[in-house]
Amino acid sequence: MPELPEVETVRRRLLPHVEGKTIRSVEVRDTRLVGRDDPRRVEQRLAGRTLITLDRRGKYLLLRLDGGETLISHLRMTGNWLVVGGDEPSHTRAVITLADGTAVAYADARRFGTWDLLTDADTAAYLAARLGPEPIDADFDGAVLQAAFRGRQAPVKALLLDQRLVAGVGNIYADEALNAACIHPDRPAGRLTRPQCDRLAATVRTALEEGIRAQGSSIRDFRSPDGGYGSMQERFRVYGRDGEPCLACGTEIVKTRCAGRGTHVCPVCQPKPRRSRGMRRPRTTLEQV
Repeated sequence: MPELPEVETVRRRLLPHVEGKTIRSVEVRDTRLVGRDDPRRVEQRLAGRTLITLDRRGKYLLLRLDGGETLISHLRMTGNWLVVGGDEPSHTRAVITLADGTAVAYADARRFGTWDLLTDADTAAYLAARLGPEPIDADFDGAVLQAAFRGRQAPVKALLLDQRLVAGVGNIYADEALNAACIHPDRPAGRLTRPQCDRLAATVRTALEEGIRAQGSSIRDFRSPDGGYGSMQERFRVYGRDGEPCLACGTEIVKTRCAGRGTHVCPVCQPKPRRSRGMRRPRTTLEQV
């Protein structure tokens, strides 16, 4: 699933192609993309509008329109926004054609991605109900994490993946940040000390910013709007490197499971937490939006 760095890469690479341009027409080919909304109604509401800019919040791409509306796009598992330079990409679900002739396709092999066309006020409420703070904002620090984790016995990785607590972090960057912070993913979040929270907040930010600089990770379907590929997969510390040596200590990276997800750890750099006698493993509920 594209995470914050991949969505931010889409935003930056797509922006020059669409900013300030008027939409000539829209063709929604997959009714599933717009949920309960009528595809023809969405097409009509978008046609003739000007794309003022592109924003991002967590894993959501926000196409800001004149007239006080926003098209919210979530890529989910395999969604891509691609500028059409010749043949249309495979699995195209919708096409936006601009007044200058530029065509932008939304392609999605597994069809989990969504579009929601909302007023700006409804957009703000929609995002506020689903997302916690941005982990690359200047005010994201250990205090923010410690407050989110206080009293929680769920594994720290499960809470990093909960978009209501931290926006934009997914499986890849959670593994990378936890390894860099020398924290085991199974450690109960509420038991992290303030110095550990400080360290984790810093490594989350570093992992995401490095991912943005590398234009995301292209390990399956992700491509940037111009058809390019990210290179973050060449820089992973642990993710996808099970059986390979840890970059810090040389110990073999192990793949396990945490929060229902494949999880990569160094058993030396990230020692498994001891469980207190009689303590039951907590059940976790993970909301990913």
